[in-house]
Amino acid sequence: MSYFDCRFDVLRLPLGFERGAELLTDDESAIHAWIKGGQQVLSVGRAHLIPEDSDGSAPDHAGPGASTCPAFGPLSDESNRPAIQIRQMGTRDEAQRKGHASQVLNALEQASITHFSAKIGLLQAREAAIPFYQSQGWVVIDEPYSIDKIGPHRSMMKHLKLN
Repeated sequence: MSYFDCRFDVLRLPLGFERGAELLTDDESAIHAWIKGGQQVLSVGRAHLIPEDSDGSAPDHAGPGASTCPAFGPLSDESNRPAIQIRQMGTRDEAQRKGHASQVLNALEQASITHFSAKIGLLQAREAAIPFYQSQGWVVIDEPYSIDKIGPHRSMMKHLKLN
């Protein structure tokens, strides 16, 4: 099972999305991290540089019918640039609570610092994932909102530093 199979199985299939909804238009320029167990990818995530002229709002997936994710307020402060966004984090049910997501997230943070010179990270977390991100040093930065077809989310931020 591949990286993209894991993204689809964990993040899109349970919500009734068609195959292809796990893809993003900028996947080729993003940093990807994953944990494998045997022949199966267990946990995935990706980070991309938010363009200087972008407020961070973007389609939730490639292809037709994608919802638009909201902008990130901290991007209005130029001192927060360069900034990255973490997206498509997911871990298979049977692999949860084993530290895999923490390893993926840390790898993305560190690679974003070295590859993009990122100062901050931003993400849009499903409500159930907020405690995990908080345990990794991320803070909630806005009020709750809903992404169509996916559900309640909160935007989060972290000041990045090399380990």
